[in-house]
Amino acid sequence: MKKIVTSIVCIIFVFIITILVLLSTLGIETSKFNKLISDKASETKNINLDLETIKFKINPKELSLFLEAQNPKITYRGLSIPVKNVKAYIDFLSLFKSNPKIKKISLNLAELDVIQFNKLFTALKPSNFKSLLNNRIINGILNSKIDIFLTDQGKFENFISKGKITNLEANLFKELNFTNVNLSFFADKNDILIKNIFGDLEGIKISDGDIKINFDTGIKLNSNFNSKFKLDKKLLLNYAKIFNNYNFKNNINQLKANLNNTLFFDLDNTYKVRDYNYSTSGKIEKIDIELLKPVNIGIISNEIKSIFFSDLQITSIINSKSINLKGDGKYSFNGLDFLKINLENNFVDNKNNLKLDFEYKDSIELSLINYKKPKNTISNLSLFLKKKKNNIIIDTFKFEEKNNKIKINGLTFKNSKFSSIKKIEVKTSNNDFMIQNNKKIIIKGNKFDGTNIAKFLSNETGENKLETINSDIEIDFKNIEVPMSEKLKNFKLIGQIKNGRFIKISSKGDFGGNNFLDIMMKKDQKTERKYLEIYSDLTRPLLAEYSFFKGLSGGKLIFTSIIDYNKSFSKLKIENFKVVNAPGVIKLLSLADLGGLADLAEGEGLSFDILEIDMEKNKNFLKINEILALGPSVSVLMEGYRNADGITSLRGTLVPAKTLNKMISKIPVLGKIVVPKEAGEGLFGISFKMKGSKENIKTTINPIRTLTPRFIQKIIDRENKVK
Repeated sequence: MKKIVTSIVCIIFVFIITILVLLSTLGIETSKFNKLISDKASETKNINLDLETIKFKINPKELSLFLEAQNPKITYRGLSIPVKNVKAYIDFLSLFKSNPKIKKISLNLAELDVIQFNKLFTALKPSNFKSLLNNRIINGILNSKIDIFLTDQGKFENFISKGKITNLEANLFKELNFTNVNLSFFADKNDILIKNIFGDLEGIKISDGDIKINFDTGIKLNSNFNSKFKLDKKLLLNYAKIFNNYNFKNNINQLKANLNNTLFFDLDNTYKVRDYNYSTSGKIEKIDIELLKPVNIGIISNEIKSIFFSDLQITSIINSKSINLKGDGKYSFNGLDFLKINLENNFVDNKNNLKLDFEYKDSIELSLINYKKPKNTISNLSLFLKKKKNNIIIDTFKFEEKNNKIKINGLTFKNSKFSSIKKIEVKTSNNDFMIQNNKKIIIKGNKFDGTNIAKFLSNETGENKLETINSDIEIDFKNIEVPMSEKLKNFKLIGQIKNGRFIKISSKGDFGGNNFLDIMMKKDQKTERKYLEIYSDLTRPLLAEYSFFKGLSGGKLIFTSIIDYNKSFSKLKIENFKVVNAPGVIKLLSLADLGGLADLAEGEGLSFDILEIDMEKNKNFLKINEILALGPSVSVLMEGYRNADGITSLRGTLVPAKTLNKMISKIPVLGKIVVPKEAGEGLFGISFKMKGSKENIKTTINPIRTLTPRFIQKIIDRENKVK
């Protein structure tokens, strides 16, 4: 009996196994469920399913029953979809009822070529995607499988689609093709996940990419991918065409980089961007930026035509609230030496914070303090700058080169004009001073190189860049280096500045050897006029930069000026001085064929009793009413102007050997002929004209001309004053 039971059980077991094997492999062919499956499929909008034969099978992995049909005819919105087979998974218990329930329908799609690919995507996607995809996909093969899940009531609940795309080629923009694209994807009604994205985008290799799209509330897109750039000028121009609404100021000639990218977009149901974030990190191996317009910075000798970066490790984050960029690597101006650079730029709500630290090897010249950085020494510069709209604050600026250091704190500009400053510290081989601005401006130090102060002041454009300064000021220098190798000690100044200009000055300095410099300025409160007086026992340090006075030595200087807004009326007087090796004077004497005087000017020099200049200035136009120089060997009277373009024009009269003329005039009869009773008639002088720029003045003379009564009167008036 036991053997019989065992045999029956074995037979039943073998039978069940056989049935399971048959059901999982060959299946049982039936047409009973054709209409059921077709009706269920038709409940999903725009889908028509036509089945011929169906096999009843079992899925041993899922332990579920399913119906399978080979090569069914499926149409979606009138589009025929090639399907290898379709499976319908059925609730086992419902088979014994009049209304069997289908839990899931699986579609195994046949391989799609590019034409079917285009049609399928334009049919599946919303209408505003059609213009993007239609005729954009050139080549590609799609392999996919779709699972459709139904509720207990047989209604559509969800779907899962997965597969891969190979050899995809698409035209994204007019000049840009995305080629050799391979990817895999997974999607349901709420999410799309695209993984393992590889492809070439016109010089950019995309690898290890993924995209996740969620449709719960609007559209949320997350993407990660690696990008390797190798772009020449032609490819970069193609990319620039995409951004033709932007004003590109720089022209990138080449770009090589390897970057890791993360992208996030949040769009509402109308595809309006609610939020976004793009971050990237990696290395820019090489980038060549040719500036459309060369940058000329006054303190460096060479203009900047191009900027190169290499081995620049960068990280950047761009979102709807801020832009943050960090970089650490090497840079070069004009393709010369590559030096270290570290930068960080953070842009938030129209506020820009820039931190910059870099090495610099080329020459730097700060003419105001007469500092020159040698060309081949490496200096370090660091900058922390804040910008909001048209306001710029240089929070910290540092310059270091060996023992030379310059530090600036709290330098502020508003609308490109200087606004304020907190502190400046300067320590170089020829300077040691500081400037501090609190309740008043204090400038003090052990030494200051003022050799180029006159040059700096003579190059004024008339624009007042310091008009926002209103403060009392104190200056205290122990030593000041001034032109012509002179030194000014114990210089002290107390003054007041209003709208960027001095309105009150009281100062004194010591040249040594009982020679002093005094400067006084006061303001008339009623007329707003300012009165300036300068007295100096030495003339050369104050006049060295002015070519007209080149070669002048000795003498004492008195300068007075009445300043009325942009106008000034000034007088300069120098007594008892000599002119030695003055090119302009020597040329004039040589043209006049006065060889003896030319030799004198090149030797011990020409002596003059006095020089008086009467002039007035209106903005950048200088009118010289009169220049009178009287001396025992030669006397000169001239007038002229200097315009805003720097062109100087002078004309006048030169009389050699004034003493000899006096002797001739005392000879009876002959003197009356040469010098008549009416002064100036019959006496000969030399007229001349000088005109041109500072570097090129043309001189012409007329050696035979009757001396004017005006000149004679000036000499007589001067002699009377002396007496």
